[in-house]
Amino acid sequence: MTSSAPDESAGLTGPSDAVGPAPAPVTAAGPPANTVVVPADEDPVAAAGSEFFGGPPGRRALLGVSWWVPVRVLALAVIVISVLGMVQKAPCYSHAWFQAGSPQYIHACYSDIPHLFAGRGFAAGLHPYVDRIPGSSGDLQYLEYPVLTGLFMQIAAWLTPGGGTQQDQEQWFWAINAGLLMACAVVAAVALSRTHRRRPWDALLFALAPVLLLNGTVNWDLLAVALAAVAMAWWAGSRPLWAGVFIGLATAAKLYPLLLLGPLLVLCWRAGKWREFRAALGGALGAWLLVNLPIMIANWQGWSTFYVFSNHRAEDYGSFWLIVMQNRGTGLEYLNSYIAALMVLGCAAIAWLGLSAPRRPRFAQLAFLVVALFIVVNKVYSPQYSLWLLPLAVLARPRWRDFLVWQACEVLYTLGIWSHLGFVTGTKQHGIGEAWYHFAIVLHLLGTLYLVALVVRDVLLPDRDPVRWDGSDDPSGGVLDRAPDAVVIGAARRLREDESYAEYAPAGPGQWLDEPELPEPAEKG
Repeated sequence: MTSSAPDESAGLTGPSDAVGPAPAPVTAAGPPANTVVVPADEDPVAAAGSEFFGGPPGRRALLGVSWWVPVRVLALAVIVISVLGMVQKAPCYSHAWFQAGSPQYIHACYSDIPHLFAGRGFAAGLHPYVDRIPGSSGDLQYLEYPVLTGLFMQIAAWLTPGGGTQQDQEQWFWAINAGLLMACAVVAAVALSRTHRRRPWDALLFALAPVLLLNGTVNWDLLAVALAAVAMAWWAGSRPLWAGVFIGLATAAKLYPLLLLGPLLVLCWRAGKWREFRAALGGALGAWLLVNLPIMIANWQGWSTFYVFSNHRAEDYGSFWLIVMQNRGTGLEYLNSYIAALMVLGCAAIAWLGLSAPRRPRFAQLAFLVVALFIVVNKVYSPQYSLWLLPLAVLARPRWRDFLVWQACEVLYTLGIWSHLGFVTGTKQHGIGEAWYHFAIVLHLLGTLYLVALVVRDVLLPDRDPVRWDGSDDPSGGVLDRAPDAVVIGAARRLREDESYAEYAPAGPGQWLDEPELPEPAEKG
């Protein structure tokens, strides 16, 4: 069964009851469980795009009952985009990675993967975190990646055929990693389709994202992205322990998924779901320790390299701080303190929003906001970091127009950084200089803040939320979905007090000062 139009009578937050949304318990029935939202029915951009395939589906369309169910379509779309991404890297695969200077930047096909095969000792058969990298010094004597990413790299190295030239091995290493990362992207897309079960087609935003094509094989970030997406699917299925386990595994691959625990803390606090939060927190801590503890014991210095390197890193490409540093001509002495202060203030603001919004925000909305905050204030922004926000943007704001505006900014930034690196590394200075690169950074920041502003608006005005128009509450919320509030503050508290008082308030302004009418005594029989 498919939905064909916003149903204003389906539930809580149709356009007709958008004014003054209640923060109190959600008791109205939601949309029928067997209905599937078709983007072409509610999204003008999706409807226009569907004309390529014959137009929006009609009322008799049998979506999801043939071979072309969402999961298969999504998997196929991810594979096509990933293969196109491999084709886009062809100039580098054939020669540019192995030439000095700027060719890999001029062709916009740079990847860390082939360079680190030899640069981190995999070509020599060394083991990450245990064997010291030959010729290394300072903070980079061991692999500077979290443990689960290091294991992923090691497995790809084991699968890389021996023999042949160094270039042959690096090509094989990249190709094997590209295949494994494509599998991670498929997992992420399928997990997204299972998170908002009535909106599986929203995952096409992820599957067809331009940054997935351009940046999917720049680094190993898709591993953490897939694990975090699976964690959110488990939480949506009311399995907090397994959600926590996958948050822990994702954090063992990249640091940012740790931030997902913050929105869960705020929303579980508001809903009084402490048992479920403790299960998620315990699962995350247990899974993270299970992966990390053996390496901690084997070689603490090797394990801690990632954290030491991240702490000592100065202003780097892609960040607002780079613009400040280059304009000042010197770095900021207390950069880590500034970033920490901004993160604390930003997280406090997001927590206040989560507890004071007139209606409890959706998990995906707060998760998007906190990861976007981390990206905006971080000291470095590599092009592949845009992949972190992809699943969260799909769940928080599933609208093609807004998504494509953000993606356009990210694509221009990706092309901008490669062009700038081509300018500074090549003898002929092909590319853009510092001023234009600063413009690309600002464009990336504006694109991210544009989505942030829309998500905040959706939280404050739930009738504008594209997920809630049909009466849904929080499809990715799991135990939070339609749960009553236990703790609210600020505007939400005032609204709840006003609603409780409404039962006893006079019926109209004219009755406010009048003496109440007493009932006439009953006649004695």
